[in-house]
Amino acid sequence: MPDDPLLKITAVDAFYGDFQALFGVSLSVGTGQVAAVIGANGAGKSTLLKCIAGLMHPSRGEILFENAATTNTPAFEALKRGIALVPEGRRLFPSLTVEENLLIGGQSRRPGPWTLARVYELFPILAERRNLPAPALSGGQQQMAAIGRALMSNPRLLLCDEISLGLAPIVVRDIYARLPQITAEGLSLVIVEQDIVQALRAASHVYCLQEGRVALQGAARDLSREKISAAYFGV
Repeated sequence: MPDDPLLKITAVDAFYGDFQALFGVSLSVGTGQVAAVIGANGAGKSTLLKCIAGLMHPSRGEILFENAATTNTPAFEALKRGIALVPEGRRLFPSLTVEENLLIGGQSRRPGPWTLARVYELFPILAERRNLPAPALSGGQQQMAAIGRALMSNPRLLLCDEISLGLAPIVVRDIYARLPQITAEGLSLVIVEQDIVQALRAASHVYCLQEGRVALQGAARDLSREKISAAYFGV
């Protein structure tokens, strides 16, 4: 774990009503680090991101961001403090153009390097299609727009939920190829991913969730495919 983490999660439990989704989950992410959270459907990955982003609150445990408690911080305050979420399924506003969707991401007015021009530099196809309604984009282009919208808030921590979901492999590779440009600006990333190969390539540290618990964690370079498969499938 990083010595002075940007994000530190300690022993977090989370519930949906009577159903417990997370059991004592701990995680740490350093500045400029990419951490991948992998696991099968229902492992608790999206729930973990929701807790970090303030969309739901743990029943037990602690979340620290920049050494300040955010365990019970609402989502709008988490965004102001520099935590941005790219949600599963993109969730762009269908009645708005691509550019209008991006501009909404900048409403927090946090200072930083990410502007409309910078997002268009990262994803040139969005500049070409800026005046189209969001549903006119392909799935991969919509994912780029969702990432761009989050970057417009100039976060310190970017949470990406299922980047590769429903996308062709060539599109996934294209999106992942842009991540180093994002981290070069000093951002930290937490990527929730079912694609183990992409996760291992992109991340310096990997956490595998299995039924709401951390079944395996460590530096990506140190984890064998056999250990990951065993933790992923619980065998």
